[in-house]
Amino acid sequence: MQLLKDLLEKVDKQSIKGKDDKFIGSIAYDSRKAIKNSLFIAIKGIVFDSHEFIEEAIQSGSVAVVCEEFPKKLNNNITYIKVNNSRKCLGVISSNFFNKPSNKLKIIGVTGTNGKTTITTLLFNLFRSLNYKCGLISTIENRINDEIISTNSTTPDSYKINELFNEMVKSGCEFCFMEVSSHGIKQDRIFGINFSFAVFTNISRDHLDYHKNLEDYILTKKKFFDDLESSSIAIVNKDDIYSEKMVSDCKAKKIYYSINSSDSDHQAEIINNNFNGLEILIDRHILKTNITGYFNVYNLLAIYCVATRIYKDKFQLLKSLSGLKNILGRFNIIKNKKGINAIVDYAHSPGAIESVFHSILKIKENKQKIITVIGCGGNRDIGKRPLMGNISYYNSDTTIFTSDNPRDEDIMKIIDEMCTDLNELEHKQLIKIPERAKAIERGVRLAKRNDIVLILGKGHEKYQEIKGVKYPFDDYEVLRKILK
Repeated sequence: MQLLKDLLEKVDKQSIKGKDDKFIGSIAYDSRKAIKNSLFIAIKGIVFDSHEFIEEAIQSGSVAVVCEEFPKKLNNNITYIKVNNSRKCLGVISSNFFNKPSNKLKIIGVTGTNGKTTITTLLFNLFRSLNYKCGLISTIENRINDEIISTNSTTPDSYKINELFNEMVKSGCEFCFMEVSSHGIKQDRIFGINFSFAVFTNISRDHLDYHKNLEDYILTKKKFFDDLESSSIAIVNKDDIYSEKMVSDCKAKKIYYSINSSDSDHQAEIINNNFNGLEILIDRHILKTNITGYFNVYNLLAIYCVATRIYKDKFQLLKSLSGLKNILGRFNIIKNKKGINAIVDYAHSPGAIESVFHSILKIKENKQKIITVIGCGGNRDIGKRPLMGNISYYNSDTTIFTSDNPRDEDIMKIIDEMCTDLNELEHKQLIKIPERAKAIERGVRLAKRNDIVLILGKGHEKYQEIKGVKYPFDDYEVLRKILK
């Protein structure tokens, strides 16, 4: 139990009606989770406005309410705190509730369209291999040392983040490696967190169903860097066209990495790049790794930039870096006795798909054919569907359009929208198979020895979301059965 006035420390309060010396046992921002002696925080969401459920929360036991508008009828036994932004207040109050756990960790946040999961996960794996205690908040999973905690979102809400930070602190963690999504920034889920490092990877079209236009998406990412303290360090991909804009108002120290620019703090040169892995030169040090893909050079560079500012033994660091393995669903290569190379990748935006093809074209032999199986998610940015369709079609020898997570949309409608910019002849040359398992099977059956079967869109996901139901589905399992 904590005093309400202590929880309200640094909260931007406009007005208080009632006493602030009440004891609070829990925090709720969903009226269904309000219990005896809870503090209810009413938030205006995209779909629901929980201000409408204040009375329900009180009936369930809430003794205090944070809101942006006072209810028309006030309960004399309840304390009401009016604020300008309930979402930001949730972050501050959650931090206070868990005794400011983010101040007890070094937090490394990674944002950008592509690379977030790979960089955060590999950083976590790297520092665990160096015997550090640390946490991970990512798309695939959250982790506290060796404990795995399932996740449903890239950036959890601010209460959950602080709860995770608190568990990390109690488990002796020194670092937390965290994906920072545009949704998380826009919805103030990271408000009040002091980031020691912030990494910018790249920008390409994504999430425009939410952001409506690319400019809003870019400015949202930029806000992450605008809000950094001068004591923080910003790690920036200099080769991205938006890099300078991203950190133009950033007070933190800037460290740039690059493949193409010698005018950067850290530069990588590719020595060898094939299906067995990468050999690269970073700051005159050779790094050999079985991690594959041209785009992973950038990811390894970003990791190196962060790691060398924490861990000073470069020899041991490079040795540990070389032992890292690619993560699930990111350019995973599966070979079989027939000599077919299957690649599973999570790429589900035009930029990510281009990066995957760029990596393949860098290492494939002339005789190797590329057979691509791809779909687009339903209830998401419609405008990227023809872009994804075009990139896949023009970079493949055979293209199969199929389902991804259709959600509430008709699968064939999505597939047709992927074909919007293709002409009549191109329409005839591609293959449309709505059932994803059958599409993958067709792709494998069409492949000959040494050919590449590229499965895009779902990566690590083990389900297909159709009409509100998540059905078990795993690209890897489907492939393993076919490739026997």
